[in-house]
Amino acid sequence: MRTDLFDFELPPERIALRPVSPRDAARMLVVRPGAAPELEDRMVADLPDLLRPGDQLVVNETKVIPARLVGRRIGRGAEPRIEATLHRRLDGARWRAFVKPAKRLAPGDTLRFGDEGRVCFLGQLDATVEEKGEGGEVTLAFAFHGPVLDQAVAERGEMPLPPYIAGRRPADAQDRSDYQTVFARAEGSVAAPTAGLHFTESLLARLAAREIGLHRVTLHVGAGTFLPVKAEDTDAHRMHAEWGELDAATAAALNEARRRGGRIVAVGSTSLRLLESAAAAGELEPFAGETAIFITPGYRFRAVDVLMTNFHLPRSTLFMLAAAFAGLDRIKRAYAHAVAAGYRFYSYGDASLLFRADAAAQSVVTPPP
Repeated sequence: MRTDLFDFELPPERIALRPVSPRDAARMLVVRPGAAPELEDRMVADLPDLLRPGDQLVVNETKVIPARLVGRRIGRGAEPRIEATLHRRLDGARWRAFVKPAKRLAPGDTLRFGDEGRVCFLGQLDATVEEKGEGGEVTLAFAFHGPVLDQAVAERGEMPLPPYIAGRRPADAQDRSDYQTVFARAEGSVAAPTAGLHFTESLLARLAAREIGLHRVTLHVGAGTFLPVKAEDTDAHRMHAEWGELDAATAAALNEARRRGGRIVAVGSTSLRLLESAAAAGELEPFAGETAIFITPGYRFRAVDVLMTNFHLPRSTLFMLAAAFAGLDRIKRAYAHAVAAGYRFYSYGDASLLFRADAAAQSVVTPPP
């Protein structure tokens, strides 16, 4: 499909720079294909009333690491300032990262992040540029390994706020909690699964009281989630792979709930992408590995019935996914309504609750490897 079909205008003042408090006080636009009204203005706190007993929420329990590192190139002449955002761990000491300015780096260069650590034996955190790829991506081999490296990154790193926030204000201590969901447990993401940011303990208690199930999966979100689709046609876009896991017990529980008439409600596009990656022959199967599934209009959804998600960037793979789920024309109407009604957009913004468009009108699209 043409990428420009997924464009829309968004006034800069609609981009949220901080979340609302409490988290479930955010607004939520409900989109019901074929219903009257098609669009309904609600609140995240209304979620228990918008679902049915027996429905099953699926949340992503990944935890965001402070993956943005600021340092300098050392060892040859001038020492230019370098920013690196870690986005994919290769092993105990090596990460793939997006760096800027990438033109100042070459394979073999040494980067130094920070001069002192709170743990005295760490000293400086150095990394060698092993490989240089396209789009500012490099492979960094760090001097530390495993838990020691994790601690050093935690000491020196900042929360990797999305570019549309980081470009307008620096990350601060408040972001360490604001940019983390109540479900966060498994460290590995460099971006928050933002639909999960709206949940509070009181909201979870009300969902449980209404007999709505809660299940946890893991998908470690990479920095590639914020990259716009630059190709003129979606067929030419290649997704960054992300690691995820759905265990056997959770898959079995969700399959059984669906057989009993319960709907699977994905909290966030990351949960949806993992579930769709794990779906086969109409049922969920255990999954552990990488997925690069790219969902655009025409995809036949196999696992998810309802999607709770934030409002996404134009021309982004996330907006394309929402269009596939609810219908392109419908999601454009929803976004136009959200802009006019003053909804807050993107990671710290408001939410939408999308009920799936008629699956009979969709066709299968094979995800790229």
